[in-house]
Parts: sequence; structure tokens; C-alpha cells
Amino acid sequence: MKNAKIHETVVVPQFRSERGNRLLRQIAKRYDLYLMLLVPIVWYLLFHYGPLYGLQIAFKNFNPGKGILGSSWVGFEHFQRFFDSYYFGRLLWNTLSINLLSLLLAFPIPIMLALLINEIRSKSYSKLLQNITYIPHFISVVVIVGILNVMLSANGPINMLIQGLGGSSVRFMESAGWFKTIFIGSNIWQNMGWQSIIYIAGLSGINPQLYEAAKMDGASRLRRIWHVSLPGIVPVIVILLILDIGQFMNIGFEKILLMQNNLNLEASDVISTFVYTTGILKGEYSYTAAIGLFNSLINLTLLLLVNRFARKTSETSLW
Repeated sequence: MKNAKIHETVVVPQFRSERGNRLLRQIAKRYDLYLMLLVPIVWYLLFHYGPLYGLQIAFKNFNPGKGILGSSWVGFEHFQRFFDSYYFGRLLWNTLSINLLSLLLAFPIPIMLALLINEIRSKSYSKLLQNITYIPHFISVVVIVGILNVMLSANGPINMLIQGLGGSSVRFMESAGWFKTIFIGSNIWQNMGWQSIIYIAGLSGINPQLYEAAKMDGASRLRRIWHVSLPGIVPVIVILLILDIGQFMNIGFEKILLMQNNLNLEASDVISTFVYTTGILKGEYSYTAAIGLFNSLINLTLLLLVNRFARKTSETSLW
């Protein structure tokens, strides 16, 4: 028994040292790849995990002169203030409604566009359609909002067409009722081509023999799309859906801020713009840090729930 124990204590450290030496040899053999990997690791440590230290100001009355450690603790006072504020319901509703409509309307369109491009037999036409649809992605948000202001102004071409048909001019950009339609519609136009690229890549990886077999069985083109194309990209759809829901409470802050004015504030005031105007412009850092933390916790909760649901139902998930 004593010899067995001695043998165990000698072999285990030796085995661990061999594993460590093997790992060091692998790193030395591919040191250039590990050096490349070091850049994103340092990036995430400095700019993603490092700032988490500042989250404690959400529970303090932060004073820039005293610093984070010198500021006094107030607990959940800022969270309570936000929940009790009269604009809490409006901010939450606008943020949720814009994101929910974007998810319901904007998410399926790139999938349908990818299926359409995949079904076009002429390669020149499919490439032309793909180029036309993803070029708007490279246009600056400032330019996009400028185009919207020109096209939808009182004397713009849209209103001229409406007046030519006997209607009256509509102030689209100053109307709260039109804000969400314009914002979501312009987002779809700008991003659908770019977002369809990953679905096109997924469709290109489907075995062509599956289409031939379905065609031999007499399946129409729609049947082949439904029974071959869509099932082939379901894992991609699920992963992208999980990632989109993980960012559910985040909206295009810059675009909303550029489109926002006093007349459409009822529909355009969302959590991200409120954090900017209150936290950055008015200097209420602790209050808006609490709001941002609340926003992030909702995103995290939705991500965990949707990922768990996807893992149980489709066996496809992020982890």
C-alpha cells in the first residue's frame, strides 16, 4: 500500500508536467498564431472587462472630484428613481416596441432575400441583385438621415407625389406616428443585403444532391425551398436570432438621435438617447449608469432564456 501511494504521488506530477511541456511545445510551434490571438484578448480585457469596474457608480453618488472609491454608496436609490419617474413607461415602451417590430419585420427579410438570390438561375442577375441590396450598408448613417430629410420633407418628392395624387402634404419627420415606420423601414433597406450574405453562404453549403432528389420526387420549387433550403440554414437562423435577441434592448443610437426632434419625441425617446442626454449632457453619471445596467441585465436575461430554449428545441445554441 505504501509503495502504491508513493507511485501515485510520483506519477501524477510527472503526468501534469508532461502535459504542460506538450502545451508549451505547441505554443512555441505556433507562436505567431498565439501572438495574433493576443491582440483581441488584450482588446477585450482593456475595453470590455476593464470598464466593468466602473459599474459600481450605479450604486453611488458619483463625484468626479472624489473619484469612484471616494464617492458615497446609495444602494438602489438610482434604480428606484428611474422606476418611479414619469418617463419610465414611455422609454421602456418605445425601446421594446421598436426592437420587437424590428425583430418581427427586419429579421425574416434577409432570409427571404437570400432564398430569392439563391433561386435565380442567372449568376449575373443574382450578383447584380446582391450588389444593389448590400451597397446601402456602406452609406453613413448621417447620409441616410439626410436622404430621409430630403425625400420626406414638406417640399420633397414623396409629398409632391402625394399632392399630385390629390392628397395633402404630410410632415413625416416631425410626426410621432410615422417615426417608427420610417426608422424600421430605412433600417431594412440599409441592412437587408448585408445581413443576407451569411444566409447565402449557408445555402451554398447545402448538398446539391438534395435538390436533385427532391426534383426527381416531383417537388416544385417552393417545395424544394421549404423542405431543403430552409432546413439547411436553420442552425444559422437560430444562432443569429439568439444574437439579435441578446441585443434586444439596444437600438441604433446615432440614427435615432439624428432623427429625433421635439415633435416626434413621444415616439423617438428611447433608453439609449435618454442616457446620452441625461448622463453625458447633464452629467448625471450615476443615474444613467444605473439605467444602462438595468438595460444590460434585460439583454443578458433574454440571451440566457432564448439560448436555453433553442438548445432544448433545436439542439442549436451558442453554448
